[in-house]
Amino acid sequence: MVEQVKINDILFLDIETVPAYPAYEQVPETTRLLWDKKAMHLKKENETAEEFYKRAGIYAEFGRIICISTGMIGMQDNHKVFRVKSFYDEQEKDLLVAFADLVTRLSQKREIVLCAHNGREFDFPFIARRLLINDIRLPGLFDIAGKRPWEVRHLDTMELWKFGDHKHYTSLDLLASVFNLESPKSDLDGSMVASVYWTDRDLKRIVSYCRRDVITMARIMLRFKGEETLKEEDIIVLDN
Repeated sequence: MVEQVKINDILFLDIETVPAYPAYEQVPETTRLLWDKKAMHLKKENETAEEFYKRAGIYAEFGRIICISTGMIGMQDNHKVFRVKSFYDEQEKDLLVAFADLVTRLSQKREIVLCAHNGREFDFPFIARRLLINDIRLPGLFDIAGKRPWEVRHLDTMELWKFGDHKHYTSLDLLASVFNLESPKSDLDGSMVASVYWTDRDLKRIVSYCRRDVITMARIMLRFKGEETLKEEDIIVLDN
C-alpha cells in the first residue's frame, strides 16, 4: 500500500491520553466499580485496582485525549515541507470537534490516508471511541464498520515494519534509532504523560512531545518510500 499512496495524501497523527481523573479516589463510585472489574482481568496478580489506575489512560472508557498532533507533507518554494498542527485543550470535546473538522475538510478535497505508529491498535480506535462518547459524528475515515481491509485508508508504521511478523513489536523510539533519526522521546515518554498533565499541569510540554512523534513518523515514512528525509528547517508549526 505504501507505493500506492502519495506522500502528500497522508495525514500523520499521534495522540496523548491520560486517566479521566487525577487519582483513583476521585473517580465517581459507579465508574470506579466498573474500573475495578476491568482491572481484575488486566492487572498483575499482586497489584490493586487503585495501583493499576495509572494505566487507565490507555482505555477509552476510562481515559481521555488531551492532545492530537497532525502533520502533512507539502511543497513550498519548490521544496518539501512538513506542516504540523496540534489540537489540545482542557476540554476534550473542543479539541475533538476541531480535529474532526480538519479530517472532514481534508477528505472532501482528496483521498486522505491516516497514519500513526501502532495506530490500528491504539490511536484510530481510541479517537473513534472518544468521538462517540463526546457525541461527535465520526468522520468517514474513522467509520470503518463493514469495510473490507483494503477499503480502510489507515497506515501504521509499526505494522509496516512487521513485514508480516505478527509477534514483532517495535517502538517508535527504536524505529527512529535504527533509521538513525533523532529520538522523539528525549524529554518525555508515554509513562510520564499523566504525571506531567495532572501533577505538573504542563500541557504545552506534552504537546511538544506529541508533535515530535508526528515529525518522526513522517521521516520514517519517507524512508519507507525511499525519499529524502525532512530537515529541521522543513518543519512548519501551525499552532502556538
